[in-house]
Amino acid sequence: MPVHAHNGGAQTPPYQNARPGRCEPGGLTAHGPVADPVVTARALTKVFGRGESAVTALDAVDAHLARGRFTAIMGPSGSGKSTLMHCLAGLESPTSGSIVLDGEEISSMSRRRLTRLRRENIGFVFQAFNLVPSLTAEENITLPLDIARRKVDRDHFDRVVDAVGLRDRLSHRPAELSGGQVQRVACARALVGKPAVVFADEPTGNLDSQATRQVLGILRSSVDEFGQSVVMVTHEAEAAAWADTVLFLRDGHVVAEMNQPDQDRVLDALRDLAAQDGARFDGVGGPEPDEPASAGPGTGTREHR
Repeated sequence: MPVHAHNGGAQTPPYQNARPGRCEPGGLTAHGPVADPVVTARALTKVFGRGESAVTALDAVDAHLARGRFTAIMGPSGSGKSTLMHCLAGLESPTSGSIVLDGEEISSMSRRRLTRLRRENIGFVFQAFNLVPSLTAEENITLPLDIARRKVDRDHFDRVVDAVGLRDRLSHRPAELSGGQVQRVACARALVGKPAVVFADEPTGNLDSQATRQVLGILRSSVDEFGQSVVMVTHEAEAAAWADTVLFLRDGHVVAEMNQPDQDRVLDALRDLAAQDGARFDGVGGPEPDEPASAGPGTGTREHR
């Protein structure tokens, strides 16, 4: 799985493999339905808390994510971008609205059915890696399949392992791997089960620049070579530039999208959107203020971004 380069040796997403019908690079456009959605949300609302302390993280959001494409989600701190991803992936229950993932309505599913769907139809890549320290890289990669009692497709396993460059690290445990290698294990784990969609939540947030490019190259090539659908939350314009489409959120709404982005155009779009109401977008204008914490699934809390 190659990592592509452009002028000056910096690595950047390839567009020489553009599909028929893809528009030429342009500015921000209104977000709307797509021809072949892998995930669709309609009137999606998520409220944390009650009464005067209630926080509306998502406010009647409509979102349409195309199958076989790489979609990035960006927005200012508190815009609801991570909450949107968590709801779309079945990690958060919406307050109201509907979510259809790969043809199945998940917003009203029972917990048992939703757990099974996540195991079989969804891959996850998190900023914190979430590997099991006592297992080898190979055992971590196959763990979701083992839990689901699904047979490992060894041919596909080999293709994924070679694609992420881990052939000589399969017997190593996470503590024996670099941060970039650990995240590549997490990418392989997300891909090996052939999920309908891979959700990546700030997957490069804990990585150096070289490891960041490697992980983004893996996600990009999984779309181009495996036909994978990838949805990534990021605050980095450089990361968003690897996507086919960037969705921009503000105040719990999807306010615009950009097709075939590059880093400069993403930064310009963030500045333009921020200037409309003085909002500070991630990656624009300095460090972000702390975000309010929101209750996550199960125990503990998760901040919504």
